[in-house]
Amino acid sequence: MSDFTIKSIDDMRGTFGGGFKLARAELGVTSFGMQVLDMPSGFADYPEHTDDEQEEVFIPLSGSGEMILDGESHALSPGMMIRVGHNVTRKIVPGPDGIRVIALGACPGKAFEPNPTTDLAALEA
Repeated sequence: MSDFTIKSIDDMRGTFGGGFKLARAELGVTSFGMQVLDMPSGFADYPEHTDDEQEEVFIPLSGSGEMILDGESHALSPGMMIRVGHNVTRKIVPGPDGIRVIALGACPGKAFEPNPTTDLAALEA
């Protein structure tokens, strides 16, 4: 029997008013973390943060913005891919038209353990 899931990003449920799509949970992915971030222009609530263990890849799909990495600004636009090591401080700032970004993450050398806040059950709590 085939094992696949097909779903439109716009049909995925999400947190933060629907702006952080729970793509991993919606697709049934169990081996790595994945969200789709939809941030309108002027959205300032994406936190500056590091992660003790997780390596992340960010892939802009539409719009534009910048990623602040260890205090240094880097332009974001479709067609780019940005890998960020676990100890790098990061923050996404959307541009004038907002930005849609896929965020992928996992901890090198460790089995994936999903954060409960990225499960669909978190929407019902």
